[in-house]
Amino acid sequence: MSKLFPSAAAAVADIESGASLAVGGFGLCGIPDALIAALAAGTATDLEVYTNNCGTDGHGLGILLEDKRIRRVTASYVGENKEFARQYLAGELEVELTPQGTLAEKLRAGGSGIPAFFTPAGVGTSVSEGGLPWRYAPDGSVALASPPKEVREFGGAWGARRYVLEESIVADYALVHALVADTEGNLVFNKAAMNFNPLAAMAGRVCVVQAERVVAAGELDPGQVHLPGIFVDRIVQTGMQDKRIEKRTVSATKECAR
Repeated sequence: MSKLFPSAAAAVADIESGASLAVGGFGLCGIPDALIAALAAGTATDLEVYTNNCGTDGHGLGILLEDKRIRRVTASYVGENKEFARQYLAGELEVELTPQGTLAEKLRAGGSGIPAFFTPAGVGTSVSEGGLPWRYAPDGSVALASPPKEVREFGGAWGARRYVLEESIVADYALVHALVADTEGNLVFNKAAMNFNPLAAMAGRVCVVQAERVVAAGELDPGQVHLPGIFVDRIVQTGMQDKRIEKRTVSATKECAR
């Protein structure tokens, strides 16, 4: 069967309420904005999202947040999204903040068939000991906190050290952005836009890709492929992505001395 879909709407049409999504991108770099917009145009709600961050106000996943379509987010930081922070602190959104490297490995491991792994990141903190606020009550108290995780000690070249057990992530769907895809689903990402995209793609049971350009199978040099097509189920060509800047910083103009 062909992996090509005629539109972003067709590619996400079967995503239902309550589905879990692994979403690529970092800030506004390499986010699958066309797929997110198509999902927002549908009716799916009560979504659980695994992503590095949740877009910005009015763009990317921020669109779904503003419509109250997301129930839970596992992310590494709140970022520039004020609505994300407001919903979390108001008790409207459940949030599991996770160390960035741990989140990346949870996605990669899930896509590799590894159910869990040990990492030193977070040992001795509330990440391993529990108590991180997952959901606040309207009065500001903690309604739901993270449970403690298993910690074990391992020896090795660096001596005995403690590690925390982290479970891997497997999502119902993955939404990712690629620079180029061939018709078999082999993907090439553009520089920093690679970020969480290949990891999210691996972690989705059904991987949906928006590609700026689609070429015939065999046109890509195998040495240029960043993610093999075995992980990809659906492809839609969307053209060049809207290249937005998350936070613009410029220096003050100084009058030149003559």
